[in-house]
Amino acid sequence: MRVKFLQYNRPLIYLVVFLFLLNTVTVIDSLAQEMPLVYNVENTGANYPIPYLPSLSELPANQSLPDPFEWADGRDRIQNFSDWEYRRNEIGAQIENYEIGEKPPRPDSITASFSSDSVLTVNVTVNGHTLILTSKIILPEGTGPFPAVIGVFSPTGSLPDSIFKNRNIAEIPYNINQVTTYGSPSTSDPYYRLYTNLNPDNTGQYSAWAWGVSRIIDGLELVHNVLPIDLKHIAVTGCSYAGKLALFAGAFDERIALTIAQESGGGGATSWRYSHFYAGTNVEEIDNTDYNWFKNSMKQFSGDYVYRLPEDHHELMAMCAPRALYVTANPDYNWLANPSCYVASKAGKQVYKDLGISDRFGFSIVGGHLHCQVPGSQIPEIEAFVDKFLLGKDTVNTDSIADSPYDINLSTWITWSNPVLSNGTSYFGKTYLVSPADLTTGLDTMVTLKWNTINEAEKYYIELTTDPTFRNIDMSDSTTDTLKSFTGLTEGKKYYWRVQVKSASGLGPWSNVGHFSTLIPIPDLSPQLVAAVPYSGRQGYYTFNWMKVKYADQYLIQTSMSKTFSNIFASVATIDTFKTIS
Repeated sequence: MRVKFLQYNRPLIYLVVFLFLLNTVTVIDSLAQEMPLVYNVENTGANYPIPYLPSLSELPANQSLPDPFEWADGRDRIQNFSDWEYRRNEIGAQIENYEIGEKPPRPDSITASFSSDSVLTVNVTVNGHTLILTSKIILPEGTGPFPAVIGVFSPTGSLPDSIFKNRNIAEIPYNINQVTTYGSPSTSDPYYRLYTNLNPDNTGQYSAWAWGVSRIIDGLELVHNVLPIDLKHIAVTGCSYAGKLALFAGAFDERIALTIAQESGGGGATSWRYSHFYAGTNVEEIDNTDYNWFKNSMKQFSGDYVYRLPEDHHELMAMCAPRALYVTANPDYNWLANPSCYVASKAGKQVYKDLGISDRFGFSIVGGHLHCQVPGSQIPEIEAFVDKFLLGKDTVNTDSIADSPYDINLSTWITWSNPVLSNGTSYFGKTYLVSPADLTTGLDTMVTLKWNTINEAEKYYIELTTDPTFRNIDMSDSTTDTLKSFTGLTEGKKYYWRVQVKSASGLGPWSNVGHFSTLIPIPDLSPQLVAAVPYSGRQGYYTFNWMKVKYADQYLIQTSMSKTFSNIFASVATIDTFKTIS
């Protein structure tokens, strides 16, 4: 009997390589006291690079609230007030990726009109489809321009109309169903017909509805010659689910000077982490929130996986900074996650304080009233925020507005130190990968990595590892050049790498993580047969043993009475170094 072996080497492993193109971003120096009250664009950080967004398996667990001032790649913390513009955009990218889905920027094709019966009409056209927003605007007497409040469904949300009418503030109701239908989103909704790559599974309604608020503001800009709205003094408000919407809208549009999120509950002005930790009766948390509002993949953070979420909603609130924010809660309704609102609000207040604008954030958690009704104690607080941030009355005191029945030890939740921020600018940028080309396989155990030259770069730092989380680094080095060689790599391994740039202004962000694979050689030896022993359990069967061959992933054993194996009795594959066959 003769035995023949065929050997199979392992399949090559593919590894993708990404690198940032490091560009210098110019940021205007500003003192903390001079941080703007509002901006004239939807997103001042639209051109900043999106950070690397790890998968669930790559994210470490963190039971404390994430540090709002730490860069997304973990390299350090922001050092200047001007850095907040960039950091804020990183938080926004994380919230879009893990919670609500993409919020598209302003489309190229958008028109607006204002009719004689005071109806604002905004037409948004994308991919051949048109979405129409209409709003019956209530204008005060006079010539204006008037500050304005955008209320979800009703002109002032659930806030008393008198607060705004008595102050000659225009009221703009927002009909969310013109974007996507409350409670039953569908791909046939106007919003999802515009963006065919988006659907109710990968993009929640809060992304869509916040997009709609931004398009209303676009319309106000387009008709400002005939509609006298003061574009520097716009507020947005809503209660309950609409309070969440108001918060997302204010966080993601920097043209909103004042956000009032009333009794928004879990998923709004609360902490996902603390809501899960405290888990009171019927508390709204990631496990049981309405997934019409959020993207379906957020469910992966249910249970204790919530601690892997790289952001939390104290940072959603912080995204409103340096613009004004006032949030409320109601302890009479457990499902509103009121203690969680307290924890998140204290953290949000700390961010505002560290940015030197503590007076621009306030919160009120008081009971004794129905859901979405405003108690008497909150009226003067709302009026104070409206007077200061819509009417420009600088002398109004809003710094001390922080009402709550809770006294929760925050030491295990707010663990970051207060940053000492300066008035300089920071260096940010990214570099292009030059070689090896993306998806390169079969590289030698010596590899030369090359990236694009960055102006003003003093040094490049390179990390190389087989660990995609970069917690364990196999090799690291630095150079003033734009290429670096590494030797002694292991054959048949998947390697991840990234590059960081240093200039006189400091360290830039790590590049996106890339990967490549080294060659797995074809086995160069034939298996050496050790023994062929009759199998005691069955006549005519033998157990064959052979020596292990380096790089072999599988063995094929054949038996035949012919030296040429022209007539094969058996042919069996195995990953072991023994097999019983006839």
